[in-house]
Amino acid sequence: MILVTPELRDQLRANHRARCAALRRGEPAPDPMPVVRFFNPLGPATWLATEMDEDGILFGLADLGFGCPELGSFALEELESIQLPFGLGIERDILFEGEFPLSAYAKAASRSGSLVEGERMLRRESAPGASMLSSDRW
Repeated sequence: MILVTPELRDQLRANHRARCAALRRGEPAPDPMPVVRFFNPLGPATWLATEMDEDGILFGLADLGFGCPELGSFALEELESIQLPFGLGIERDILFEGEFPLSAYAKAASRSGSLVEGERMLRRESAPGASMLSSDRW
């Protein structure tokens, strides 16, 4: 599977350029929606990426399944090189669409200890009739 299509690459690089431009102007970095989700089909590891630099270094939220998801950088080349049993590798969630800014995913994942569980919490809270997320709660 191609982990990053040309369209995704364009979105990821545009987010990287926007962050760099904001920082050059002395403004706060944007808080974009994640563009792509990668996952281990045989385990709990999940990554959300919001941007990618010209060297293929992605930035986003990584959860390797140890209960401590964290924001940081990870290399596309490394994700592509992972060889799992049965000829599998890291896959891209082709149905993923970011619904919340990366900071919301990060706060919820930190609170729950899991990116996947944090996303469930976010969806429950944003469902019609649910109370809206407040910064003090997350």
